[in-house]
Amino acid sequence: MADAKLFQRNKLQELRAELQADKKDKNFSRRKTVLKRVVASMTMGQDMSPLYPDVLACLSIQVLEIKKMVYLFLVNYSRVKPEMVKHALPGLLSDANDSNALIRALALRTMSYIPVPEVLQALVEPLRHCLKDRDPYVRKTAAICVAKMYMHDRRIVEREKFVTALRDLLMDPNPTVIANAIAALTEISERSDNIHLRLNSEITRRLVQAMGEASEWGQTYILESLMYYVPEEHEDAELLAEQISIRLQHSNSAVVLATVKVILYLMNYMGSEQAVNDMCRRLSPPLVTLLSSGPEVQYVALRNIHLIIQRRPSVLRNEVKVFFCKYNDPIYVKLAKLEIIYRLANPKNVEQVLAELKEYASEVDVEFVRKSVRTIGRLAIKISSAADLCISVLLQLVKTKVSYVVQEAIVVIKDIFRRYPNQYEGIIGTLCENLDALDTPDAKAAMIWIVGQYADRIENSDELLDDFLVTFLEEPVEVQLALLTATVKLFIKRPTAGQELVPKVLKWATEKVDNPDLRDRGFIYWRMLSTDPAAATDVVLADKPTISTESEAMDRGLLDRLLLHTGTLASIYQKEAVSFVRGARPKYLQDSPALSQEAKDSYLEALRLPSMPKVPAAAGGDAPSLPPRPTAARQESSDAIGGDECRMGAPRPAAGAGLLDEVDEDDEEEGAALNPDDGPDDPLDPYASLARMSLDGFGTSGIAGGGRTGDADEYGYSGPQPVNGGRNDLLL
Repeated sequence: MADAKLFQRNKLQELRAELQADKKDKNFSRRKTVLKRVVASMTMGQDMSPLYPDVLACLSIQVLEIKKMVYLFLVNYSRVKPEMVKHALPGLLSDANDSNALIRALALRTMSYIPVPEVLQALVEPLRHCLKDRDPYVRKTAAICVAKMYMHDRRIVEREKFVTALRDLLMDPNPTVIANAIAALTEISERSDNIHLRLNSEITRRLVQAMGEASEWGQTYILESLMYYVPEEHEDAELLAEQISIRLQHSNSAVVLATVKVILYLMNYMGSEQAVNDMCRRLSPPLVTLLSSGPEVQYVALRNIHLIIQRRPSVLRNEVKVFFCKYNDPIYVKLAKLEIIYRLANPKNVEQVLAELKEYASEVDVEFVRKSVRTIGRLAIKISSAADLCISVLLQLVKTKVSYVVQEAIVVIKDIFRRYPNQYEGIIGTLCENLDALDTPDAKAAMIWIVGQYADRIENSDELLDDFLVTFLEEPVEVQLALLTATVKLFIKRPTAGQELVPKVLKWATEKVDNPDLRDRGFIYWRMLSTDPAAATDVVLADKPTISTESEAMDRGLLDRLLLHTGTLASIYQKEAVSFVRGARPKYLQDSPALSQEAKDSYLEALRLPSMPKVPAAAGGDAPSLPPRPTAARQESSDAIGGDECRMGAPRPAAGAGLLDEVDEDDEEEGAALNPDDGPDDPLDPYASLARMSLDGFGTSGIAGGGRTGDADEYGYSGPQPVNGGRNDLLL
């Protein structure tokens, strides 16, 4: 019967009748066909459990193919109806003592699959005998059965001392038995709280010898187990790394990655820098070879390479070309390659890398293009000598007028401005010509930040912000926060230009929106501007911390621990296994006299968290006061940059008094002259003082330009209070 015809809906009565038929059946061919139909129906989800007695009767037939199908039936329904398994126990125990080694191993494997207490208890004696069976196929099967039994009931394994039997199998003459035994011990060790695997030098040598004759998956098991060997001397680590390095040339990617993991682990115990560098050079070719595999294997390799080059930068240092994207690479491979290209970029190859990234920016995949443009900006921050070249490339991309390219370019240019203040402001005019292309929150927020930061140099900065404020209430919180801060910066730097915008924005931020962060920031700004303009200047215009690439570096301790998971899901997610695998235990580098001091510091840091130093309280029980924040120093520029969308000029000269003085009668007259249409302040409107403030003596640059400020006591305050006094808020 063709296999396709087996997968049809079958009636139980027909199948039962055929199983019970007494017709002559040469070589049991008819019985095989019926059992195939039963298994096929079971696979499609049809309930075949009523046929349990009839299928079980076939267990006495001494045909291996029939026994396999009967055992498959038993395993499938033993979980659903465990009460029926006891009827199969006599047949299973009989097969476990069969003269045919294949049948013995098959019966043992089937019993270990059934998590029923009666079966597990009955499995003890057959398993004990099979661990010492004369046939290596049975012994290797028994070794794995111990691990399965430990998963179901660890008390039986510990009581019957099966772990000791597994340890004895490590000296077995058959390499496959050794591989299965060490795989079982590794699995048990990872699941147990009181059984810990630690290999000595003798066992390690035996495992390395067996690896030469084991199958490729056996080699993988053995290599994984070598992570439990802790070298006591530097020479031991170097010798073992030398012995297993030949596996780097294996055709199986799992063997290669397992070998890479062990060598990276052993590097922590090497005392010679030359030995470490030599091993790093050996790791490069096999990692490059993995990139010629399918996209799935490529992705796994790329995620692991991303970790490796952070810990061992000399690996693949000169191989950036092999990570250039191909036109037919899947998007997830391209994005992984971009991250590695960024890591491997240096002053020597940055021109070549930028030329490649510029080509990527013309691709059709929007996400890939955005990541490519962002990588160009990150390179400008990482490599100072290439900043001019990166800016030139970004400007060329902006001139393409492709919306998502322009948006991403503006986002990264904002970071470049922070990294190199007062160096590239000349390109702001070009950026302002593309305001119509901004439709994503991060791009809008970046452009608004640029306008606010350089409000004193952009002649029409108030007009630009006013255009953005038209849709203030409909914008995402990210854009609203940027607009609020930028408007306050404009007001501090150019009070005349910002006096109409600030009250409006503060009123919206504190009364028209529900986001607590935005409301709190609005209250904080309003109170500072009302009571202490000097503090407002110091806070809002404070020097920003310089952006660097150090924040992108992974924690050293976490990096060392992730490299212990090379080739696993933890290395792909780049998270420790304990964060997403239930019951997983964290892995650490084990202490040893051979452990390098650098790795030992990481090891000690992983074992204990540093305690926070206590800050002594000031006299009288008051909390210690923080030193005053220095006023932001601003570089004056004499360059004037013209543009259709924004007009830039040199900073205006400083002059002026406080931002929000108390209004006396003379000030009221001056304010009336400035705002003849305004009436008297509404006592219920706390923003009236902002709209009708006196600008006498301000000059044109406000406090930011160096104007006079008075004491905080001079300023009246009757408006709404910020939540918690603003103590828990990050202002910028």
